[in-house]
Amino acid sequence: MTDAADPAGRVGSGATVSRPVGDLDTPPASATRSAFPAGRTALILRHDSAIGLGNLGPVLEDHGYELVTVDAPHADVAALDALAPDVVVVLGGDEGAYETDTYPYLADEIALLRERIAAEAPIFGVCLGAQLLAAALDAPVYRGERKEVGWLGVDVTDAGASSPVRHARGIRFVQWHGDTFDLPEGVERLASSPAYENQAFARGDWLLAVQFHPEVTSEIHEDWLREWGDELPEYGLTVEQLRAERATCGPLAETASRSILAEYLERLEQRRAIPPIE
Repeated sequence: MTDAADPAGRVGSGATVSRPVGDLDTPPASATRSAFPAGRTALILRHDSAIGLGNLGPVLEDHGYELVTVDAPHADVAALDALAPDVVVVLGGDEGAYETDTYPYLADEIALLRERIAAEAPIFGVCLGAQLLAAALDAPVYRGERKEVGWLGVDVTDAGASSPVRHARGIRFVQWHGDTFDLPEGVERLASSPAYENQAFARGDWLLAVQFHPEVTSEIHEDWLREWGDELPEYGLTVEQLRAERATCGPLAETASRSILAEYLERLEQRRAIPPIE
C-alpha cells in the first residue's frame, strides 16, 4: 500500500490508493478492462487489515475502477466526500454496527451511507458492511443467537433469482459472523440460511448487501484460520476441516463471487446509460 491522494482530489482525507489482497490473474468472463469506462473510483471502507478486498478487487479493476482504500479505524471518515466515489464497498470487521460509542468511526460510516442512500448512489456491503447498511436504513442490528461459521450455503429467494445473488445458488461460501439485523424497509431479501434469515438484500440495482463473505481467497481464509482458528472447537469445527473443505468449496465460491460483483457492476453501467426522467 502506498500513500496517495485520489487523482481528482475527490475522495477526501485518510485515503490510500492500493491494490487489494488477492491472487486472481484472470478477469471475469464477462469483463475486460477495455469493456468499461476508465476513471471511475471505488471507495473501500476497511476495518481490519486481515479482511481486505481479496477476490473482489480484480473485478472492480477489470470494470475500470481505481481502488481507494480507507482504513476506517484510523481515518477521519466524517471528512470523506460521501457522494464523490462512483461506488462504495464496505467490508467486514469484528465490530458490531451497534457499537458506535466504542467505535465512533462506525457512526461516521453510517452517516456516509445514509447520504449515499438518499442520493441512490451505489453501495456494496459485505458482512459488517451489510449490517452497517441495515443500520443506515434504520433497521435494528444485534447479536444473533449463535455464530454462523464455516463453508455454508445460502437459499436464494425468488427475488434473488433475478438479481446478481443468483450466482450464489448451490455454492458454499465462508460465513464467520455472530451479528444479524432485521430486514430494512424498502429492500428485497435475496438470500437466507437456516441460521440467519437475512443473508442478502438489495434496493434497486444500486444497493447490494451480503452477509456471507464473497471476498475470501485461499490466502485470506488461511489468515483467518491462523488468527481466529482457536475459536473453532466452540462451534464443533477444526482448522483442518475448514482447510479441507476449502479445497472443494473455495474455487467455486471465488467464481460465484466474481460473478455476483461483476453482474452488480454491469447493472450499474446499464443504470448510468439510462438518461434521468425530467
